[in-house]
Formats: sequence, structure tokens, C-alpha cells
Amino acid sequence: MHPYRNGRYNTFVGYFKRKFGNRLQKIVIDGGFTCPNRDGSISRGGCTYCDNNAFHPNYSTPDKSIAWQIEEGIAFHKNRYRKTEKYLAYFQSYSNTYAPLPHLKELYEEALSHPAVEGIVIGTRPDCVDDEKLDYLSELSRKHVVIIEYGIESCYDKTLKRINRGHTFAQAQEAVRKTAERGIHQGAHFILGLPGETKEEMLAMAPLINDLQIDSVKFHQLQIVKGTKMEREFAEHPDDFVTFALDEYIDFFIDLLENIRPDLCIERFAGEVPPRFVNTTPWGLIRNVELLRMLEARLEERNTWQGRLLTK
Repeated sequence: MHPYRNGRYNTFVGYFKRKFGNRLQKIVIDGGFTCPNRDGSISRGGCTYCDNNAFHPNYSTPDKSIAWQIEEGIAFHKNRYRKTEKYLAYFQSYSNTYAPLPHLKELYEEALSHPAVEGIVIGTRPDCVDDEKLDYLSELSRKHVVIIEYGIESCYDKTLKRINRGHTFAQAQEAVRKTAERGIHQGAHFILGLPGETKEEMLAMAPLINDLQIDSVKFHQLQIVKGTKMEREFAEHPDDFVTFALDEYIDFFIDLLENIRPDLCIERFAGEVPPRFVNTTPWGLIRNVELLRMLEARLEERNTWQGRLLTK
């Protein structure tokens, strides 16, 4: 019998309700950051798959103050989540620890000064944190919700090099270790379907992910965004990519999920890119809520659950 109260995997929404008693909605904040693989510090051009505009709400732009973005974000979400009263300021665009600590303090503390903001979520890279920044965030987490989301994307250095990440998996492991030592809640992002990776290699990431001292994880299926270097690479070398029909992806993800430790919260198993940013929409215009319903239904059909193969 599976160990989950609702559904067959450990949902991030469920974790937050257990911990805080109510919903905390993320408000995306653009703090005007960049990345070291964009500005020439380690390389240029950024990640080959990335166009930040593809997952960036219109209300969040760096020409607005943090407070202004929060107010517009609250108004935006009130239409959809009318009962939500508390929010998390989500510093999402680019690498949100890639700046001197005094500047980071100014941005984070402006967000936390808003009466409706309970905490901050910081999206960043493993090579953009250091002891000084982590010590500050650890101190901040004593009074506020603080979550670091590391874009790791793959466990394989060959892939990280090919997509121009500019860091290694060992660097990710080290950043996660240091963050865990300070008791900061942390999550990680991984992309399924990156060029050069087979299905077997993707499934083999499960024990490596389990060994990371992360609390939550987001999985995204690779989506080819217009105008990116990866779009050109996909056109020139399509055989280097594993592509999934919708039903195939759900079954593949369940194969992966069966090997993910039960205490790891699944924040996302697939991502949405607005149709205008892609040339094709192989899954149609399906929304995340429907994807979640299909995942739950297929888990029921297969009579399986997160971590099942780890408990045999």
C-alpha cells in the first residue's frame, strides 16, 4: 500500500498545506539579474534552450520596483486564487544570487517588507552561491520562508557542457550540500529530453537525485523554444533528441517516479510554454491541471506510486 494520504506521490502543494496550513501563491519577480554564461564571465549566449520570456508573466519586468511587481502580481492572482491571502516573492528570471550580497539584501528585504509576503523563493545556479550568501539566507530563514531553487537540469557533465550551462554536476552537489548544512529549504530543476541523453540515462538519474539533500524537485519535459540555439540544433540533429508523445511521457515519468525517494516533494512533472514561443505543440494546448489529472489516473491504472521500487 502506498504511503500518501492524497494521491500516489508526494505533492509540493500538500507539503505546504501541512507546514503552513494554507496556500502560499508565488508571485514572479524580475530583479534585473543575468547569468555568468550570458555576460562572458564563463561563457556567452546562455543555456542553449533558454528564452526567459517564455515563462515570464507580463506584470514582472525589471523596470518596475519590487513592491510594484508584488502589487501587480497579487492583483493578477486574485482573479484565479481568490482565497489566497499570503504570497511568496519568486525571484525567477536568470540567476537570482548572481550579484554582490548588499544588492541581494536590498532586493530580498524589499520583497519581505510587503505585508502579504511570507517569504522568498530564489531561482539560481549552483555556481552562483557562496558561504557568505548562504549564511545570510540561513539567518533570513529563521524569520521567513526561504527556498532556494537550483537549476541543475542534468546529472551528466557531457549534457551540461553541450547545453552551455557552464557548471558541472559536482558543483551542483557541493552547492546542495552547503545549503543543506544550513537548514535552508531547497529544490532542484531537471529537464527530461535534453540532447544526447537516452531514456535509460534519464532514468539512471533517479539515484543521483535521491542522493541530493533537496526537499523538492521540478521536472520539465524539453520544449524547443523559437529562436534558441537548441531550435537550430534540433533541426540539424533531430536523432540526438528523445521526444515523447503525451501518453509516452506520462508512463516514462511514472517509471522515474517509482524510483524517487518518497520524502522528496514533487513540485512539477511537466512544464508549460505559451504556444507563441514554440513552433509546434505536440501535446496540444493541454494545461497543467489536466496533466496532473492524467498522471494520477495512470498511477491508479498501473497501481503504483512514488518510490514503490525502492521499498521492495
